[in-house]
Amino acid sequence: MEIKKRLSILQPSSLFITIIMLALAVVMIIPFLWMISTSLKTPAEVFKYPIEWIPSNLTWEHHQKVWSGAKSFGTYYLNSLKISIIGMVGATFLSAFAAYGFARIDFKGRNALFLLYLSMMMIPPQVLFVPKFIMFEWAGIYNTHLALILPGLFTIFGVFMLRQFFLSIPNEISESAFIDGAGHFRIFFRLILPLAKPALATLAIIDFSWQWNDYENALVFLIDENLYTVPLGLQNFILENTVDYNGMMAAASAGIIPMIIVFAIGQRYIIQGLTNSAVKG
Repeated sequence: MEIKKRLSILQPSSLFITIIMLALAVVMIIPFLWMISTSLKTPAEVFKYPIEWIPSNLTWEHHQKVWSGAKSFGTYYLNSLKISIIGMVGATFLSAFAAYGFARIDFKGRNALFLLYLSMMMIPPQVLFVPKFIMFEWAGIYNTHLALILPGLFTIFGVFMLRQFFLSIPNEISESAFIDGAGHFRIFFRLILPLAKPALATLAIIDFSWQWNDYENALVFLIDENLYTVPLGLQNFILENTVDYNGMMAAASAGIIPMIIVFAIGQRYIIQGLTNSAVKG
């Protein structure tokens, strides 16, 4: 009887929360729907009121302009994919290495070093633009994709998240492997990484989104237009077509396609990875 009473109390509240979350989701998705709808309209239909969410005549010329114009988005896409994929793979791998050291290797000053490492998150990224500019000029990688890839290989958030996940893995697993003669590298690759697939996938997806949407670093460290990424290409398109709202929406739609695909594929890993990472601190 007591269980039934609790269920009867929880069910209305759960239904209410679900309705609220659904309403918020609809509010958040409306701008994206309007963006896609506008990209398929004629210029005369953009400011038509009431809004026609489904255009009577679908117009694809704006999308064709984005992909086949004088400055095609194809080049920007290839540049962004190159930077995002390399940065994502490298950041995930290096973060896992560092996180394993902080979580599984007991050395003097480990916790103090980890706190010092975390404190670097308080430094605004904009403060580092001048030092990075000087270093990149000295190394000869300014105005190259390496200026975006190399800094993107190191992420403090990634190390923190994976460390929390590694701490949630029972120590008995590593201890039994040590007894059998396994070293840290073997334990890392054969035991820890397979168990950390949800967290690794979560970090990979989050890091890909960061790399893909990085505008400031690309703006500062890239000059050659042939090296531009999607955010810079989108900004240039908007500046050159200040009254072409349909074209702007078509370009914006093209820019978010990879993000939608990535999140649609890996959304369950994000929830599972973030949940497991918070189990133990």
